[in-house]
Amino acid sequence: MTLCSFFAQAGVWSIHLFAFFRKLCYNFPMNVYAVSDLHLSGMADKPMNVFGPEWEGHFEKIKSDWLGNVKEDDIVLLGGDTSWGMYLEEGVFDLNSLKGLPGRKVLIRGNHDFWWNGISRVRASAPDETFTFLQNDCVKIGNFIVAGSRGWTCPGSADFTEHDRALYLREGERFKLCFAEVKKVREEGDKLIALIHYPPFSVKLEDTVFTQLFEENGVEKVVFGHLHGAAYFPLKTEKNGIEYHLTSCDKTHFKLVKIY
Repeated sequence: MTLCSFFAQAGVWSIHLFAFFRKLCYNFPMNVYAVSDLHLSGMADKPMNVFGPEWEGHFEKIKSDWLGNVKEDDIVLLGGDTSWGMYLEEGVFDLNSLKGLPGRKVLIRGNHDFWWNGISRVRASAPDETFTFLQNDCVKIGNFIVAGSRGWTCPGSADFTEHDRALYLREGERFKLCFAEVKKVREEGDKLIALIHYPPFSVKLEDTVFTQLFEENGVEKVVFGHLHGAAYFPLKTEKNGIEYHLTSCDKTHFKLVKIY
């Protein structure tokens, strides 16, 4: 074998080897985790331990679990109420607490995220490229599509009033916008996750505008938060073939929930 043919053959081996490892990496399962309602307060004087001793050092508990489980290529869904900040710079200060943690972070707005004012400004202030902010739209990562909007209190919930009905219906329209975007990017084999801050039904699991939209659009799993304390609400339930996961961090004992 001449020197030229040796290097030519070596080049072929390198290409095959690269293709093998690329396929191996592509087929390596990407995990999806979720946690909601971190209520970080780096610049706001709102420590969460006023709500009970279990909240003492709560972010350190979350971070420890995050570092112990999440890989760089995984996805972490954050279902709103990430920061107590009132202004964008305060919210970004808290987002920087998540910077450097592994995984692609996908966030929606919660009812206490007052710092989230204008999606363009929020996206422009992302600490790095691992942050994605959803507002009535979706993102596709690998073969996962995440569609996200805030949602609202649903009929049948203890705190629902007629004043809430218009907002509830408006949030349904916003999820229609989400799924219109999903249709533009969805391919065969993609898994669709809905990310919503408010629970999409009451504790009795009645049908709502949200559950109907999720079923009509082929959602496989739904992640939500908002609820706190000892009051009962199922952490995981199934309704008409869709899995629903409550991921408020105190409900999950400050651990991330594995969705996939």
